[in-house]
Amino acid sequence: MNAPRFAYLAFMLLAVGVFFLARRLAPATPGVTKLPRRQKLWLAFAAFVGGVFGGKFPFLFDAGGPLAIATWSADGKSITTALIGAYLAVELTKAWLGIRIKTGDSWAFPLTLSLAVGRWGCFFNGCCYGQPCDLPWAVDFGDGVPRHPTQVYESLFHLGMAGIVLWLTFTNRLVTHRLQFYLIAYGIFRCITEYIRPEPRDLFGLTFYQWAAAALALGLALQWEREVARNRPGQRQ
Repeated sequence: MNAPRFAYLAFMLLAVGVFFLARRLAPATPGVTKLPRRQKLWLAFAAFVGGVFGGKFPFLFDAGGPLAIATWSADGKSITTALIGAYLAVELTKAWLGIRIKTGDSWAFPLTLSLAVGRWGCFFNGCCYGQPCDLPWAVDFGDGVPRHPTQVYESLFHLGMAGIVLWLTFTNRLVTHRLQFYLIAYGIFRCITEYIRPEPRDLFGLTFYQWAAAALALGLALQWEREVARNRPGQRQ
């Protein structure tokens, strides 16, 4: 295995380990602690499966097609659609199991840290880079062209959000909405940084990932507003 591939795999595994460690050490969400172990496992399984399928969605109809082994074993994956897939899978599983409590707060902090670590795998693998630039911190990813290290930008974003989510947790703010807040912020961040990524621009001059990020942010904002409206005094539950 060459060095970039080894670094990519190492950081992906480290990101998984960081997630579970942070999940274990972070303050527990009261409602989640009351869930039976079986239901917790179902939610974790749903998040994993939804994330895998969501992450591969933009690449399912490449050369090999969705049934080809190479399609699933190749590096190509999108964190934006993975987050959408994982979130939808968990929400559908909660509806199936009849779980009405909010569980997102328990995922927010571990997710921020794991993504901050995982993006360094993309950096050392030389994928997910940005457009050419002449900034002092531009990086040559092997093609002789200095580029925006967008993987580092994302890592720093997620690390900063880890600090914000931790502060929200210890100050008891945005209770039951911290994951939504984080993912909405990421959707906005991704929409902006897509302008310095070499992705093809399609409908209305936006990339596929800008549309996906906008859908993520808008969908969660609407869900948040609906939940707030439902809990206002005088509203029927």
